[in-house]
Amino acid sequence: QVQLVESGGGLAQPGGSLRLSCAASGRIYSINVMGWYRQAPGKQRELVATITSGANTNYADSVKGRFSISRDNAKNTVYLQMNSLKPEDTGVYYCHAPGVKTTSWARSYDYWGQGTQVTVSS
Repeated sequence: QVQLVESGGGLAQPGGSLRLSCAASGRIYSINVMGWYRQAPGKQRELVATITSGANTNYADSVKGRFSISRDNAKNTVYLQMNSLKPEDTGVYYCHAPGVKTTSWARSYDYWGQGTQVTVSS
């Protein structure tokens, strides 16, 4: 089975930084795109950033210029570097991989991480 293992969440001060990591484990042939979503209390889950295997990136306007998504294809890992954190960034962050193949000929599958809490507070 493929699993998404997250790390790096926690507490940060306003203006501080956190780096989230999400590693896809298991038998993996390819992952077309990986990304991060977040959900603040009382709000819908929203896209934060995505990155393709070709390193094309997409960011929510609210985080553009502050967050940076990257990936290590050899490690099947995606990162989210979060700088200049604001209290509004608080929420549960979810790792997402919508197109994971275990073999070249197999169909792709969608995977979500369990979510990790990010709290920005002084």
